[in-house]
Amino acid sequence: MRAFLFTLSFIYLYLKQTDMQGSSSASRRRFLQQMSGTALALAAANSTPAFADGWQNRVDSYSRKISANDRIRIGVIGIGIQGNNDLEAALKVPGTEMVAACDLYKGRLERAKEVYGKDLFVTADYRELLNRKDVDAVIIATSDHWHSRISIEALNSGKAVYCEKPMVHKISEGLGVIDAWKKSKKTMQIGSQRVSSIGTIKAREAFRSGAIGQLSCIEANFDRQSALGAWEYTMPTDGSPETVDWKKYIQGMPDQPWDAKKFFWWRNYRAFGTGVAGDLFVHLLSGIHTITDSKGPEKIYSSAQLSYWKDGRDVPDVMAGVIQYPEAREHPAFQLMLRVNFISGNNESGGTTFIGSEGVLKMEGNGYTIHHHKMSKAPGIGGWDALTTYPKAMQEELLKKYNEKWTAEDQRDQSDPDTIFRAPAGYDDHMEHFAHFFEGVRNGTPVVEEPVFGFRAAAPCLAANESYFQNKIIRWDPVNMKLIS
Repeated sequence: MRAFLFTLSFIYLYLKQTDMQGSSSASRRRFLQQMSGTALALAAANSTPAFADGWQNRVDSYSRKISANDRIRIGVIGIGIQGNNDLEAALKVPGTEMVAACDLYKGRLERAKEVYGKDLFVTADYRELLNRKDVDAVIIATSDHWHSRISIEALNSGKAVYCEKPMVHKISEGLGVIDAWKKSKKTMQIGSQRVSSIGTIKAREAFRSGAIGQLSCIEANFDRQSALGAWEYTMPTDGSPETVDWKKYIQGMPDQPWDAKKFFWWRNYRAFGTGVAGDLFVHLLSGIHTITDSKGPEKIYSSAQLSYWKDGRDVPDVMAGVIQYPEAREHPAFQLMLRVNFISGNNESGGTTFIGSEGVLKMEGNGYTIHHHKMSKAPGIGGWDALTTYPKAMQEELLKKYNEKWTAEDQRDQSDPDTIFRAPAGYDDHMEHFAHFFEGVRNGTPVVEEPVFGFRAAAPCLAANESYFQNKIIRWDPVNMKLIS
């Protein structure tokens, strides 16, 4: 019963404190509907503690609504590291099945048949997959330079699309994807899964309630210290033009000889990937935009260097950015400081800290901590002050006047206990993200990270790359989603 009451109270607070507007708000309404179902499930099972099994109950409840003829059949285009991770998360959602796989490397297609059955349809040509009537939705987890092209063709083919971040390889591609999505009327979601996290949703709730006062700046980082974290992945023993469709991979580019690194380590090259900004900054911005409801910044500047991973890559392994967000209806003006460091002595670490006038909200995985601290009403006197530099009589006079004007309560720092939220053990935000996606596919309801949101998160990150390579400030129109020359 305690779990039931807790869940209902959470729903009430969320409704009270969240301003529901636009497509993202529709997604939040779906979350509340799902939470209502969770409350009933918890009450029926008399589950404790609160939320411990809520997310799983919520996802499991989908299976009771899905008939045998309403299964979503998935085709994966690019079944490498993230393609496999995405597929694993997707198949945890009831009512889904894997029916087709596409990859330019034969070894990955062989592996797909080992895992999903020898009768699985596999191909090196994504168009063959898109032409299949038994594919309802595609996961696009290719190198970045193929994202927009395949997304547009998939939408035009009548498929729902889940595209990995960043949504596009170049800023110039963004509006074309948005236009194709709108014309298709199909569901499309971008793969920054943390926007669906219950931790992000709760942080948004706290932020919008005024828990940290007026936002002034945000600090965010995503650091690593490993070869795999720096994209030096294990190479197959048979990688060659005989096992990889290299000509297809470089289609639309100047002809160039086979290069295993450029295929298997594609994130290291501007022609195929988007570096640390497109891979990791975009995660940070997606979460920030979800919590603040921001449409994006107006100025982007970055500095970077290649410090350690000098393996032939042409993108930096350390990058810092200073990004200015303008005042908007949704939030005050604020600065965002970003950092990625691939040779950090702090090992793999990261987080996002929202700094306000009355506290600090720090995102920590699928949870957060808020440190509350308000300035005293009184301005202060003594200590690090000019008071002691004046004659003693004047000091005494000033102190008397100060204490007459300001009460002891006015002079007290107002600090409250920390507010802490953590998702239950085993919570899976990746599966949650796919659950939202498949709900959109099945019911036509808005998703949490549609292409407009996806482009507004990706474009400033791509602009950070341009700022570094061009050594200049990049100006961006976040409302109309275009560069300002």
